[in-house]
Amino acid sequence: MATATYPPPPPYYKLYKEYSQDPDSAPAPPPPIEGPYVLYGASYTTDDVLPGLEEQGVRQLYPKGTNIDFRKELRSLNRELQLHLLELADVLIERPSQYARRVEDISLIFKNLHHLLNSLRPHQARATLIHILELQIQRRKQAVEDIKRRREEAQRLVKEALGTLNGQ
Repeated sequence: MATATYPPPPPYYKLYKEYSQDPDSAPAPPPPIEGPYVLYGASYTTDDVLPGLEEQGVRQLYPKGTNIDFRKELRSLNRELQLHLLELADVLIERPSQYARRVEDISLIFKNLHHLLNSLRPHQARATLIHILELQIQRRKQAVEDIKRRREEAQRLVKEALGTLNGQ
């Protein structure tokens, strides 16, 4: 009985020919997945849409709509959170058995803060990408200037060498 150290390659290796002879010999990659799909029993989607708070069963504390002043709403929620934390400390001192409602209110404020911050993520990603691209442009301009400077220096050295050779 003969045994192999390694298993044979999968049969689809025959689809790939010699790349140097025919670059188009490999099969095309599969198209990207669009829309919902299931992976290991969990449903996922390729749409980058932030679900609303009410879709998640959470009451929204800031105004609805697309024209939201994020700074104002975040400050307002932050002040409200501070107030509720002070009320929680007061309730824990005077009526410890009634703390559950305050904790739920604080949890609701945190969820609203978290949702507001997550709605700013696309803007943050764009700003980060713009910053990275500007840095790349700056580095490339510096590299071009360095190459020009070195080229001019090399041309000067070549002229000096030619002058020295012609002077002999």
